[in-house]
Amino acid sequence: MKGFVMTGVVIAAAALAGGSRDAQRSASSMNEIAESYVKLVLALGQHDTDYVDAYYGPAEWKQQAEKAKAPLADLAGRARSLLERVTKLPAPSAEMERLRHQYLERQLSAVNARIRMLQGQRMTFDEESKALYDAVAPTLPESHFQTILDQLEKAFPGGGPLVSRYDRFRSRFVIPREKVDAVFKAAIQGCRERTRAHIQLPDDERFTIEYVTNKSWSGYNWYQGGFRSLIQVNTDLPIYIDRAVDLACHEGYPGHHVYNALLEKHLVRDRGWIEFSVYPLFSPQSLIAEGTANYGIEVAFPGPARIAFEKSTLFPAAGLDPGGAEEYYRVQGLVEQLAYAGNEAARRYLNGEIDRAAAAAWLERFALMPKDRAAQRVRFFDQYRSYVINYNLGKDLVRRFVESRAGGTDHEAKRWLEFATLLSSPRLPSTLK
Repeated sequence: MKGFVMTGVVIAAAALAGGSRDAQRSASSMNEIAESYVKLVLALGQHDTDYVDAYYGPAEWKQQAEKAKAPLADLAGRARSLLERVTKLPAPSAEMERLRHQYLERQLSAVNARIRMLQGQRMTFDEESKALYDAVAPTLPESHFQTILDQLEKAFPGGGPLVSRYDRFRSRFVIPREKVDAVFKAAIQGCRERTRAHIQLPDDERFTIEYVTNKSWSGYNWYQGGFRSLIQVNTDLPIYIDRAVDLACHEGYPGHHVYNALLEKHLVRDRGWIEFSVYPLFSPQSLIAEGTANYGIEVAFPGPARIAFEKSTLFPAAGLDPGGAEEYYRVQGLVEQLAYAGNEAARRYLNGEIDRAAAAAWLERFALMPKDRAAQRVRFFDQYRSYVINYNLGKDLVRRFVESRAGGTDHEAKRWLEFATLLSSPRLPSTLK
């Protein structure tokens, strides 16, 4: 019996050693593919100024990409080769390793798609969003939005277009330009306190704020690496009181700043997964980034907590009457249900079914955007195309994923835990089930 036991131990040990060597070889291959992926993304950024949203890997890799300026045809060949290599690797058994494998495969597929687009290939709105973001937004008829608009008609009776009546109502809640910075900083402080109470962040995380103009977006987070961000706020158009918390959460806590800092801490520094040191904007990662940033607003400020915070802190900082807060957010709750109207305008516009003027008019009618904001949004369609699905569809997918595991607002601690886990992992949109 002893001999049998010892033989079994030896055989088992040999099998484990062999399995360990296989795992090591697989990890080594993944690391090689990851490095090549980063260099490929940086090279593609030479052809697409919006493509590389963040990079904090070795500086010489970026310098090499800038110097080489490889042709798109060469990049297409590199992308296909890398995708073939990662596809042939056996799927790891450990969940995080398996998620990494899936992530690299899908990100490389999106790189392929973006190269084809830059080479002139045209896709429909839905084909493009599937190829780049691993998701397709639902198509909704005009009747869906009209039902919501009919409810808003009752809230704002009278003559003239509904968008004008709604805009007059909202004008009471514009933050005076000279108070924007103070209000925004107060909102950030509130978001940060609530986030740090539930998520352990690096001690030296920080960011700076800039106010900019002439942009197609309202806010942007430029992650710098080293747990630092540059947050820019566009002041082209009036900033309403609700946008203070929206932007502070979305761009800062627990949104983009926290997402990028946790990826850097847990995946790049702790695990050595260099692929997360670069963020290609037109990729599945963006749906996770935008979806968590938008859903993070609800996580940080669920329902009544937000109104209470704004009435006690932000309305006074802006010099606005907090007595109108409840009415304002009742209306905003209805308007938020029109979120997918932007997708429909973009889908029709980018598919060539309507022109620029018709797209703006559609946004005015069905998304209740005033003329200047609708025009800004169409400029966003021109620049970022099907990226628009990442905000609303991303939010809905993230909410469904987190709350299916944690429950709703009655399970605050569990919801924060599941949300933080998602922020720290390489999940894809198609895995949010």
